[in-house]
Amino acid sequence: MVDQKLVIEALREVHDPEISINVYDLGLIYHIDVKGDHVHVQHTLTSMMCPFADQICQDITDAVKGVAGVATMERELVWDPPFSMDMVPDETKFALGWD
Repeated sequence: MVDQKLVIEALREVHDPEISINVYDLGLIYHIDVKGDHVHVQHTLTSMMCPFADQICQDITDAVKGVAGVATMERELVWDPPFSMDMVPDETKFALGWD
């Protein structure tokens, strides 16, 4: 069974190049579902017009597939709910001085 904490650690290595914050702490990861050796990640991007969309999506896939025990991975890009700064966790806002 894949350890969800390791998946989160891997996602924290994927950064949005425009903001230089990892996708997990930025609030772009909506859901992580681990079933045995299969991982499903539901996420969004900061905007539909994100110039780094392909890179970020590929980096998420690569990061999760690199986690020990992951045999298959499904990445689902969603736009509902749309990303807003309200989705950024308070700890991240505080660390960046955004509070």
